[in-house]
Amino acid sequence: MPSSSTKRLHKQVALVTGASSGIGTGVAVALAEAGATVVVNYHSDAEEAEQVVAHIKEKGGRAITIKADVSKEDQVQQMFRQTIEQFGTLHILIANSGIQQDAPLVDMTLEQWQQVIDVNLTGQFLCAREAAREFIKRGVQPDISRAAGKIICMSSVHETIPWAGHANYAASKGGLMLLMKSMAQELAPHKIRVNSIAPGAIKTPINNEAWETPEAARKLLELIPYGRIGEVEDIGRAAAWLASDESDYVHGTTLYVDGGMTLYPGFADNG
Repeated sequence: MPSSSTKRLHKQVALVTGASSGIGTGVAVALAEAGATVVVNYHSDAEEAEQVVAHIKEKGGRAITIKADVSKEDQVQQMFRQTIEQFGTLHILIANSGIQQDAPLVDMTLEQWQQVIDVNLTGQFLCAREAAREFIKRGVQPDISRAAGKIICMSSVHETIPWAGHANYAASKGGLMLLMKSMAQELAPHKIRVNSIAPGAIKTPINNEAWETPEAARKLLELIPYGRIGEVEDIGRAAAWLASDESDYVHGTTLYVDGGMTLYPGFADNG
């Protein structure tokens, strides 16, 4: 394993929201492996969050947990205050928290709609706003990173692909796409890089019914030209690269990590 001085995120502090499970855990671990000190945000499961921190520490990394509901402005602001009080500043935000409340359009309640928009879209806005405020206040630290800060929004292939029965989720990710691009346009003069990662089908506890049986996996693989279901490590490696100076000229773009799902494989044989 390379020394800490050669790790690409050495001396950087990263906040990963929704990091107690699934993709968030994969990203938190990958950032820690790249040398970052990681704040593991969680909403309700303190035990799982502490397990993520323990795993990072066992591998020689640094991490803490902070509880916060990203859809609540006061809790988001307190989370950033705690992070800065603990570590002095912040260099990387991975706005990952997201939920699904699925229903056919005609049956979807306002509560189901609002909960998804509040977490998946408003939560990203609140976290990105606080991160940008800190990055602008501090400015570039050339010995740490070429950018003043990095914001990575966790989107989905459904910022592009419509999804019947999931109108609230697809709308949140479609909205996130233009939120990310608008923030990127606005924050670039401050040397703040803003990008998104759009995962395809990834093995996580929240969607295990989509692949846990051979029949379900076969149907899912019909949508993935590359022929395998993604792992959280696939997203973690992408996030670590996007957060590093190796991607310093990547700005305002969505990196699809989907095995080709957005290639619309149904048209591979002329539709």
